[in-house]
Amino acid sequence: MRRERLTWADVDALIDHLIPQFDHTFDGMLLITRGGIVPGGLLAAALQIEHVLTAAVDFPAEADLNASRKGSQFYSWPKFLQFPDDQMLNAKRILIVDDVWGSGRTITAVKNRVSGAGGTPFTCVLHFNPYRNLFGNFRPDFFAATTDAYIIYPWESPRGGERALLGGFDQ
Repeated sequence: MRRERLTWADVDALIDHLIPQFDHTFDGMLLITRGGIVPGGLLAAALQIEHVLTAAVDFPAEADLNASRKGSQFYSWPKFLQFPDDQMLNAKRILIVDDVWGSGRTITAVKNRVSGAGGTPFTCVLHFNPYRNLFGNFRPDFFAATTDAYIIYPWESPRGGERALLGGFDQ
């Protein structure tokens, strides 16, 4: 898989590309941990959104499901480790932010939960990967770039074999 390491200047350019896309105001923002925290913070500051919430979602690994078919983890239900109370979302226009839409499972689960709470969700990511998307023609409402690469953002620390594979990082 092709990998692309971004700089802070790259992130600034992506944020600058996103801002003009917003054709309405939002009552609040819901950041998906961990990937949505930094881009969400940058967008919250730029859009002057003060009502900022977080959501943490987990999907069981294939081993946890005792699955016998490869890829069957994609059929699991999400586990919401952290999510705001419905009253904080009801009748509000909520911008949901994550770093990337790969398969789309996480952000779609959050979007559906915001809708279920009576909110009006809008999805936003820095990168959209249409080649991994599990939701057909559904895509983020707002995104800065389309990619087929594995994106490494400047706030991510290298893990395990990534350092050797990518030649290390100068933090």
